[in-house]
Amino acid sequence: MYFTLVILHILAAVSWIGGMIFLSLVLAPLVRSRKSVPEFMALFRSAALRFRPIVWVAMAILLMTGPMLLSLRGVPVANPSSWPEIVMVKMTLVAVLLFLTLLHDLVLGPQVSRVSAIPESQRTAGEQVVFNTARWLPRLSLLIALSVLVAATILARS
Repeated sequence: MYFTLVILHILAAVSWIGGMIFLSLVLAPLVRSRKSVPEFMALFRSAALRFRPIVWVAMAILLMTGPMLLSLRGVPVANPSSWPEIVMVKMTLVAVLLFLTLLHDLVLGPQVSRVSAIPESQRTAGEQVVFNTARWLPRLSLLIALSVLVAATILARS
């Protein structure tokens, strides 16, 4: 059972982080380099929307398997004050990542579709903030996700 949980946990993490890397470092720069072609923006939106359910399923798997794995390793899940420091670091990073993902998917995402239809010269300051935040937030999330991966590696080796 332990190895099955580990495999599920790793597959979920790889799916989420791999997709983030693809969207942030491959597809987004490609779309930005071809601003004048609306088909590229539509491709990016379609890819991101198709990736979203994968993210949510991966998060559900990670949130189910993580506590089970900690428990099987003898970490009292219900008593955070007794967690090893690396577990506390990883859980903090995971909480931040979950918050940013919710913010991106449920708040910024719907607004960006509306804002991107407005020519940049006609956007209000608030609309421009939404648009700019939606561009850097996934990169920040990717950095945090990679930090979670480093913390997980340290935890696995301890």
